[in-house]
Amino acid sequence: MRRLKDAVVGGACVIIELVVRRFRCVSVTCPVKTFAEQVPGLTRPHARFTDALQQLLASIGMELAGRAGVRLAASLGLQVGRDTLLRRVRALPEQPIGHVRVLGVDDFATRKGHRYGTIMVDLETRRVVDMIDGRDGDSLAAWLREHSLPEVICRDRAGGYADGARQGAPDAVQVADRFHLWQNLGQAVEKDVATVRHDLAAALAAAAAATCTAEPPPVMHHRELKVVTRLRRHHAAVHELLKQGLSKAAIGRELGLHPATVRKLANAAEVDTVIAMSQNRASILDGYHEHLHRRWNEGIRNAAQLTREITTFGYSGTEQQVQRYLRRFRTGAGQIAIPAPRPPSGRDITRWIMSNPDNLSSDDAGQLRTLRKRSRALNRLARHVQDFALMMTQLHGHQLDAWISAAEKDSFTALASFARNLRRDLNAVRNGLTLPHSSGPVEGHVNRVKMLKRQMFGRAKLDLLRKRTLRSA
Repeated sequence: MRRLKDAVVGGACVIIELVVRRFRCVSVTCPVKTFAEQVPGLTRPHARFTDALQQLLASIGMELAGRAGVRLAASLGLQVGRDTLLRRVRALPEQPIGHVRVLGVDDFATRKGHRYGTIMVDLETRRVVDMIDGRDGDSLAAWLREHSLPEVICRDRAGGYADGARQGAPDAVQVADRFHLWQNLGQAVEKDVATVRHDLAAALAAAAAATCTAEPPPVMHHRELKVVTRLRRHHAAVHELLKQGLSKAAIGRELGLHPATVRKLANAAEVDTVIAMSQNRASILDGYHEHLHRRWNEGIRNAAQLTREITTFGYSGTEQQVQRYLRRFRTGAGQIAIPAPRPPSGRDITRWIMSNPDNLSSDDAGQLRTLRKRSRALNRLARHVQDFALMMTQLHGHQLDAWISAAEKDSFTALASFARNLRRDLNAVRNGLTLPHSSGPVEGHVNRVKMLKRQMFGRAKLDLLRKRTLRSA
């Protein structure tokens, strides 16, 4: 007779008593000698758990991983450790990958900034086929060599995936994903909008002055902000060292500046461009400057009272923010000029330019039309974006070379840099703007991986995340 402790049912411990036969081997050379009879579906040699219990532990491990799974198992009367749960998950059978004709690859973070993985998706069936550790080209190339080679590889514009696809599947057609192309274009447009917005603010101020019949109050010259003074000093120092023949890395060491800051200052011919990019950021006081300036000129200098007044208009900030803004005006006793209407934030302008015109509200579309009439530069920038959008949505990849040339010849620094970078991966970008393949399903699975990762506790590692993703895809 053999006793098996299976589980707790209704608060009572259930003991299964089995009567099994034991067989003896007649061969004198057999090292085992005896064999116990097994009950199909219930027992197996050397097993400490029944098949049903193993499936239950695997399900608990899949959903809760280590420590949290142990706590749930204990409440069910199952005394197991977290390593046992992880082993049950790792022992689950792998699903066959099969032949993938169109493969989509992208990276995800298991620990942001430290550890990354790569997810592979069959873009024809939209099913996750595998997940591997690392996001470098060697990992992708090794995976491709071990499996049937795809005909098309859809990827982002990272150089590692491009090299890995070239090494592992040299005959595959590489396609740059349109989502990442549009995302990179939006980042370039936002940088150029910051510069254009500086000129747009001047145009709006001139228009407001032309329509104003009242005599403006005398302008009080207040001290320049410290950040502006520091930018002017650093810009002059960087360009002086560039004239002496120093490299950007050497300039960064000499001035104690970050390499990205040195590049930004070195690429800007005029310091006003850098100041505009750093100062034309959205502020919680946008929309209330005119009231603050007018009340200041009327003699109301108390920040608490001014905060209460603008709160009735919808201001949701604090009194300290109003105090910091008014501090620059307290060095003199004169009046300050009432500011002209501020243009919309750079992020709003970028969103309007990058959105489908049919999806914009009537107010947003009207403001964008007004801004494009006020600024020729903004109108040209919007036309470049429209041309790229038409090329991307209508799959007119043959127009890519002409678009790149037009962007490089224009005066937009960030847009020209984006266009030059497209030449480094020209074939894949052209394929992305010509072929119908896209990494949309891959991005969807990456978001699902992020949600699964947030649900995991304890010693959850990449292999556990991989099992969960593959079985839930």
